[in-house]
Amino acid sequence: MADVTDSRPRWHGVLERISQARRGDASESLAAVFMLAATVLALVWANSPWGSTYDAFWHTPLAISLGGWSIDLDLQHWVNDGLMALFFFVIGLEVKREFAMGELRDRSKAAVPLTAAVAGLALPAVLFLLLNPSGPAATAWGVVISTDTAFLLGALAVIGPGRAERLRIFLLTLAVADDVGALAIIALVYTDELRFVPLLVAVGGLLVIWQLRRLRVWRGGGYLVVSLVTWLALYESGVHATLAGVLIALLLPVYPPKRKEVERAAALARAFRQSPNPEYARNARLGLERAVSVNERLMRLWQPYTAFIIVPIFALANAGVPLTAETLRAAIVSPLFWGIVLGLVVGKFVGITGATAVLARLRPGSLAPGLTMPQIAGGAALSGIGFTISLFIVDLALDDDALADTARVGVLAGSVIALGLGAAVFRAGRSLLPEEPSRDLLRPVDVRRDHVRGPADAPLTIVEYGDFECPFCGKATGNIRQVREHFGDEMRYVFRHFPLDEYHPHARGAAEVAEAAAEQGRFWDVHDTFFAHADALERDDLIAYCADLGLDVDRLEEDLRDGDPENHVEDDEIDARSSDLPGTPTFYLGVGDATPQRHHGPYDAKTLIGELERMRASTAATSDTDVADPR
Repeated sequence: MADVTDSRPRWHGVLERISQARRGDASESLAAVFMLAATVLALVWANSPWGSTYDAFWHTPLAISLGGWSIDLDLQHWVNDGLMALFFFVIGLEVKREFAMGELRDRSKAAVPLTAAVAGLALPAVLFLLLNPSGPAATAWGVVISTDTAFLLGALAVIGPGRAERLRIFLLTLAVADDVGALAIIALVYTDELRFVPLLVAVGGLLVIWQLRRLRVWRGGGYLVVSLVTWLALYESGVHATLAGVLIALLLPVYPPKRKEVERAAALARAFRQSPNPEYARNARLGLERAVSVNERLMRLWQPYTAFIIVPIFALANAGVPLTAETLRAAIVSPLFWGIVLGLVVGKFVGITGATAVLARLRPGSLAPGLTMPQIAGGAALSGIGFTISLFIVDLALDDDALADTARVGVLAGSVIALGLGAAVFRAGRSLLPEEPSRDLLRPVDVRRDHVRGPADAPLTIVEYGDFECPFCGKATGNIRQVREHFGDEMRYVFRHFPLDEYHPHARGAAEVAEAAAEQGRFWDVHDTFFAHADALERDDLIAYCADLGLDVDRLEEDLRDGDPENHVEDDEIDARSSDLPGTPTFYLGVGDATPQRHHGPYDAKTLIGELERMRASTAATSDTDVADPR
């Protein structure tokens, strides 16, 4: 877990390029392909003429000794207890980031997926226990509780609906909560024997890591030795050692870059450029690393390894079930097999879909804009793909080899059926709700969230999706001013963000600073200033404009660091992409309580005024008709 970015092997860059191939910092579909390939290889190996070598290889003992102390495990358990600690470490980093800066920070937005995750944990376990109420198989109820995030998001990318970013965020939030629940169950249920002295050492190690965080130690190497001691102590205590990865990750700090650290890194880089030498090179590298939180640096370091090496090795070590006629016959008549299939396929589908439907009915508007129940149902079906943690719990819960093989066959069968069910539900959903983008404004105007210029209850509405670096948006700002002068208090103007990163590299930063300024009630002042200086939107320029306007710059920096401005901009952007907007500026026009409609065509002041007048006249004529003919 050390932060050793200066000594990464050359092929780490290859893994990073692979992981960035499709979407941002991760490629779920590619990770799923790697895992699927490893699973197929394990099955082929275990069922080949050389199948006996599969068990022989993975049960090869490997011991590490130091004086009279030693750890003696076979290769499979070194993978499951050792390498998988890194997998759970990355999960812990992601969970911490989501709670600190991501979707889980806003509890109101996370309420639906969190509730669905709880239902998706509980109902599968109940269904499993209905078929396996007692006996050795009953201990395997934890096999059905977890969703494999990599397979889930990979399958969604391949068979899911278009413009499914909202569904992806919903499922990712659900999967994070699912992982937290699964890890808690592993810790509480699958710990056989507890030894208190090593446990106290492990707790001491966690306290040392917490103290390092309080001391603002930013070098990853400072945490490495303590982390290794904590892992060893937790292993010796009887608690599953992989949980050390999660606990350590949850203690590591995560935050957006601090401005003073960024400026310091830039100064060190300038010094190196002016006088290139090894000492200045080292200082510049360390300055750049210090500007980014330990959480994000370690996540960047380890994600490619876990996605493309560690998890596939885990699949190779655990998925090799001999699919003989005897094994399959035993599985087909086994309540263990059917309990796993029922839990994964029916439990996840009904639990997640049902809980979401109930909450959406009790709390109208709780679903994110553009997220539909057919989409939720398809994602819930795919959530039955329980692979990595399911196989992991098979190894913890079942000592009998025959039962363990039956359980693995159940996991494989349930995951395949869940994939097919998800594809069928998505296909049915597309026939019920065609995917052509609607002309309606996806997210209704909310005066508590949106930036509104003019009376909040004005009868006429213009919503613009814009970009501070877009020259056409800057011109449109003048047009809107003329429209507002024409209608006066009869019109309200709403601005939402749609930063086009590919063309305007500074637009996103400007949008986030504008949202931070909104916390001080100065959004529109900053909005006008940024458009007036659209050709100079470097970070220092943005902060200087805010200072000139009299904003509290220190508070602005703190608000930027808490993640809310970033999340607000991302929400607007997802709405725009889900609506398939062609670019910026894009306008929606509305009259009264009717949903604003997307405006096509010119957006000069005369055209916008004429269109709003036409819509108002049409609405008035419709109202007169309704009064004259009450039928």
